Amino acid sequence: MSSSSWSDLERPALDARALTAALTRDAGLWRTLEVVPEVGSTNAELVALAAAGEPEGVVLVAEHQVAGRGRLDRSWTSPPRAGLTVSVLLRPDVPAARRGWLPLLTGVALGEAVGEASGVRASLKWPNDLLALDGRKLAGILAESSGTAVVVGVGLNVSTTAAELPDTGTSLSRVTGATVDRAPVLLAFLRALERRYRRWTAALGDPVSSGLVADYLAWSATVGTEVAVSLPDGSVLEGTATAVDWDGRLVVSTPEGVVELASGDVRHVRQGRAGAG
Repeated sequence: MSSSSWSDLERPALDARALTAALTRDAGLWRTLEVVPEVGSTNAELVALAAAGEPEGVVLVAEHQVAGRGRLDRSWTSPPRAGLTVSVLLRPDVPAARRGWLPLLTGVALGEAVGEASGVRASLKWPNDLLALDGRKLAGILAESSGTAVVVGVGLNVSTTAAELPDTGTSLSRVTGATVDRAPVLLAFLRALERRYRRWTAALGDPVSSGLVADYLAWSATVGTEVAVSLPDGSVLEGTATAVDWDGRLVVSTPEGVVELASGDVRHVRQGRAGAG
């Protein structure tokens, strides 16, 4: 990481005290917010806290995550202070099957926050990616269960440059062509997440009566398109993604019949053109 003044101005550190004051002033869910200079994995830290019985409402942000993980234990890296790396500890009082909606709910909240704070329009690729309108990846989401707790982690590219990104990735600064302040994005995300989480848990995880399924489909770049789904055994399932079911599974219509896929059932989803249905 460069130590030049320009680099510091481009990627300023987050102010944990100011963020905590702003967040807890009008939030009932979030109890603590900690910003650490470096950590192996924010998710791993909160999973350990969850196993020790920590109540929900903990937020952990890392300026640099050195052992970040995506879905299926894929590695995820970002230069120091170039993105938002944040995990939250939740204990949703909903049927276990409905927990599959939590990363999808998080995606909607993140998309709303990104639009509100930066003006960037985005879409959601099932099960865990936030995409720019050109299809490049802005963020990934990882949810991990630990007893009655679920830890949800988000990695969002904010000021990451083209040289620091894979060909399939982009960042808020690349999309806007300007510097984007991470603090307003983080606060907007946590506030949107709280609103949606409270509405969803009040409905006992029902995605229909809580309004979640309608909102998710409005953001979805997957439902209604032809998909090729890579499965753990190496085979590929091809068809049209037609819906997301009550448990957050992707419903795919194939020539052999309808298949419902949980996020743990797939390795990769490749999207094609919009389906005929």
